[in-house]
Amino acid sequence: MPAVPSRPDGSAGPVSVADVIVVGAGPAGSTTAYHLARSGLDVLLLEKTAFPREKVCGDGLTPRAVAALVRMGIDTSPAAGWIHNKGLRIVGGGMRLQLHWPELASFPDYGLVRPRLDFDDLLARQAVKVGVELRERTQVTGPLLDERSGRVSGVLAQEVDDAGRRVGPQQTLRAPLVVAADGSSSRLALSLGLVRRPDRPMGVAVRTYFRSPRHDDDWLESWLELWDRSSGREVLLPGYGWIFGVGDGTSNVGLGILNTSDAFGKVDYKALLHRWVASMPAEWGLSAETMTQPVRGAALPMGFNRTPHYTRGLLLVGDAGGMVNPFNGEGIAYAMESGEMAADVIVSTAARASASGRERALAGYPQVLKQAYGGYFTLGRAFVNLIGNPSVMKLATRHGLAHPTLMRFTLKLLANLTDPRGGDAMDRVITALTRLAPAA
Repeated sequence: MPAVPSRPDGSAGPVSVADVIVVGAGPAGSTTAYHLARSGLDVLLLEKTAFPREKVCGDGLTPRAVAALVRMGIDTSPAAGWIHNKGLRIVGGGMRLQLHWPELASFPDYGLVRPRLDFDDLLARQAVKVGVELRERTQVTGPLLDERSGRVSGVLAQEVDDAGRRVGPQQTLRAPLVVAADGSSSRLALSLGLVRRPDRPMGVAVRTYFRSPRHDDDWLESWLELWDRSSGREVLLPGYGWIFGVGDGTSNVGLGILNTSDAFGKVDYKALLHRWVASMPAEWGLSAETMTQPVRGAALPMGFNRTPHYTRGLLLVGDAGGMVNPFNGEGIAYAMESGEMAADVIVSTAARASASGRERALAGYPQVLKQAYGGYFTLGRAFVNLIGNPSVMKLATRHGLAHPTLMRFTLKLLANLTDPRGGDAMDRVITALTRLAPAA
């Protein structure tokens, strides 16, 4: 990484120079950095914590995420520590249905489970292997703005200690482009006035781990009936619970709820998780005595809930741009894919001879995202509004599982797993729906 001993204006403090600075080394940031470096760019990846570190997640990866891992050159074999799964087991309405991941040309036919404690570290190290400079315990305190244009020209940062306290001098880190991969709160985006859109859905997820004999289950299990009985009456919530075997003697157990229900924000989600777990069969081993970690929660920013995704030299990827799938709460696949798309756009600017040409290329990034996800996310927003009605949610749960063909179609739709060119009749219907839906 090129460096100069002082700022151009002669003031004190270290100054670093890179082609691109990526803020946040989660799946979105590490993937962006990896593909940029593979294209020959000088990349600085900043992470405010140190690996390995926890992140609240279900740890389950659909075939869509598996494909993104393969494109990063990551070995996803069981020998490399990955737990493979065959598909989704759905429980609800007194029924249990197992649906294999579809066989497609576009995606593999298996999913994975890997704890984020290990997963994020692995992705960051893969980026380092191709030349990315990773700086851990480096907290970005704000954007560096060009005084004349107001354009982002880098970031201000400071080292943090093990307790998360800022230490040492403020650093001025310069680059012509910055990528915000700093999660759902995205302080970097907020500093430029990019706030969360109230017309887009949000979710909340809570999870913990239990020692369980089901730790090596080769299906992802989803429970569609989450009842809130805290008010003295039964309310069916829009969301689902999950049990994902981690393969190390533990299972990841959690639930996710959407904000399209009147109950959102009024439910004690941790208590709801404990009540749901208490209803499980005793032989599953889910109890207070077998819980290995505290219950932790996180927000799920869905359906492009922060826009625009490019402004003044800053690109948003992953959760920073609200790219969680509204249909199923999946975020990792879209974090990684948006990182690839951002990298492609950034690399393409190098071929532009003029500053105005480069800016036009960068300004096209939001349209690239809309073409990829816009119509699909619009359908997802309509879906979450529908199931926010308890009557609709109850009808879907009680009657949908009785029709396996309908549920196979639903799995393809909710997991966004289709072959857009060709494919079967289900693929063609889903592709037509997403093309007809406005990419707002």
